[in-house]
Formats: sequence, C-alpha cells, structure tokens
Amino acid sequence: MNIRLILNLLTLMTGGLVITIMSIFIGKQAYFWLPPQAAAESHLMDDLFSFLVTLGAFIFLGVTSFILYSVIFHRAKNYDLSDGPHIEGNITLEVVWTAIPIMLVLWIASYSYQVYEQMGIQGPSHLLHLHNPLPIKLAYAEEKKTPTETVNQPLEKIDVLAKQWAWVFHYPEKDITSTELHLPSDRRVRLALQSEDVLHGFYIPAFRLKQDIVPGKTIDFEFTPIRPGKYSLTDSQYSGTYFATMQANVIVESPEQYHEWLEKAVSHIPTPAKNQAATEYAESRNQSVKTGWETVKPAAPPIVNFSG
Repeated sequence: MNIRLILNLLTLMTGGLVITIMSIFIGKQAYFWLPPQAAAESHLMDDLFSFLVTLGAFIFLGVTSFILYSVIFHRAKNYDLSDGPHIEGNITLEVVWTAIPIMLVLWIASYSYQVYEQMGIQGPSHLLHLHNPLPIKLAYAEEKKTPTETVNQPLEKIDVLAKQWAWVFHYPEKDITSTELHLPSDRRVRLALQSEDVLHGFYIPAFRLKQDIVPGKTIDFEFTPIRPGKYSLTDSQYSGTYFATMQANVIVESPEQYHEWLEKAVSHIPTPAKNQAATEYAESRNQSVKTGWETVKPAAPPIVNFSG
C-alpha cells in the first residue's frame, strides 16, 4: 500500500477522533446553557438539545477542518494559473453525500418525536378534552417509583384560563382563584388549559414545557415539578398588543407549604388583581394626544383570592 495513502488515512482517522471528542465535549456543555431542570420532564428536552448541539458541532468542525486542510495542503502554487483536473463527477460520492443528510434528518425527526410524545405535548389533532395516551412512557420525578405507582397517585388538578392579557389559575378543590401559579414539588400536576379569546401558549422555560392553548377547547396537560423555587410563565404565542405583559410567577414548594398556601388563600376575600395590560390601556386612553395603533381592549382584571 502506498505510504502516502496510509498517512492520509491515519490523518483522517486521527482528525475524525479529535473532532468526535470535541463535539461530545461541546454537547455536554450545552446542559449548562439552559436554566436548572425544574420538572421531571426537563431532562428529555435537555438530552435532545445536547444531542443536536453535539451533532451540529461535529458537522461544523468536520467541514471547517476539511476546508482548512484543503487550503493548507492542496493550495495552488504561486503564479500557477493553469486549470484544475477535469472531473466528470462521482456517482458514489453524490449518493453518499445525499444519503447521509437524509439519514440524519430522519434520525433527528424520530428522536424529536419520541421526546414530543413522552412529554405529552398536545398537537393540533388533539381538539377535545384529552389526556396523555396510556401507551406513552412518561417522565416521573422519583425513579424509585414505578410508572404504575406514580400514575395511581392523586393528581393535583388546576384549571388554567388564558385571556388578553392575564393568566388565571383556579384550584377547584378549595375554590381558590389566583394570578400566581402554586405547585407542590414531586407531585404529578394536571392542568386543564383553556383560552377565553385567541391562541395562547403556556410556556415555562425552567420546566422545558410549552403547550399551545386553542380557543374553545380544553387541553389536559400533565407534568411533575421537582425543584422548589420561583419561575416565570409567559405566553409563547403573539396574542395581541400587550402580550409581553402576560406573565405570571410559578411557585414550586413542598407539599406542606403548598397546602399551607391553599389554607391561607382560601381565607382571602376575592378582589381585582393588578393587571399591567389594563393599566397601560387605561393610561393610553386618557392621553390628550393619541399615539400608536388601535388595539383590543384588555379583559377586565380577574377577581382572585390571591394575586401574588
């Protein structure tokens, strides 16, 4: 075998190994680019994100290394103005560089869809009051419990109403209404998501959860908070002029603290909650000089037991 060919193969194998190691390292760093995992389902999305970063880093480093190698070792000599070799084409090469991207896309699509189903995200085909399909293996907070044991646990049920521009949370067992979402840690939660007017998006970045809310439909959405703390809920869909103000605090606390909050909130007299959209709209209407575009009048501030 030609010594030059052997050296080229060794160079290629060494470069491939280095690029693979670097890509895996970069993919591992992707876990630190995201907020702390606050829900049992978070690791599914983080693993997918790390996989995509690893794959992207491998492709980027591979292409960049090949270009640099060609520039350094196969560049034309000074004052060489002659034509390059005449190449008709290579069917094998064209098949390979067409088949590899197709396989990668199918791999990514399959992996993404598995995560999509395991997290129980409801797509546009789920138009009625649906629950997560039983055959799907869901993520749970505690590994020591089997899926059957966790499913059989009592669910904390909360009604969520999205409207222009406010989040309203209703706890039916205590008949409490709040503009702040309180959740017990390490307990399965089922939200009944509804929209009063337009399309909204329920999105908590720390939970890696995003669920579209379709007007006129109720979508059941389940997850398990695992990290006590204060998080942010935002509307991921553009729902009108004041959609940026449509945010709410999400408080994850121990089951004991959660029940203490319920007992405290139930004793509060319902009052109108502070609503930034309604306030800004009222201020704009009171201006002597009208500026900006006409907008939909915000819904009246919700009447709640607890406004945060």
